[in-house]
Amino acid sequence: MEQTWSIRLIRFAAIFGVIGTFIGSDMAGRTDYAMTPIHAHMLVVGWLSVFAWGIFYKVYKIRRKALVSLQSVMAMAGSFGLSSGMWLYFLNPFNWNDTFVLIYFIVGGSFLLLAFALFVVITFMIEKETPAHAPARK
Repeated sequence: MEQTWSIRLIRFAAIFGVIGTFIGSDMAGRTDYAMTPIHAHMLVVGWLSVFAWGIFYKVYKIRRKALVSLQSVMAMAGSFGLSSGMWLYFLNPFNWNDTFVLIYFIVGGSFLLLAFALFVVITFMIEKETPAHAPARK
């Protein structure tokens, strides 16, 4: 389970990394920094945090497998929701209702917050393993 979610999270993070760096390159090329908060959140939340979770799940086995799925789905939904909600909130390119946009932004951020909180819990649920190089106990 962890291996499946590990690669999903890493792929998701890679997509966010490409989009985030593209936004940064575009801003620098145009010398228009209106999207700086979106660029920063895409790289910190979508790239860095999601990538770190993917690596964690690659390295550790978790006792409660269902929590890995739940945390991963919440992480991806939250990263996407926060970043796209921030983009809609700051730029509103489709001229959507301000209340809808605000709620969308808040829900995305809330999912991400819950994903972080659940991850803290999961870190205490790793399976204990004896490293191969450790001396055997008698």
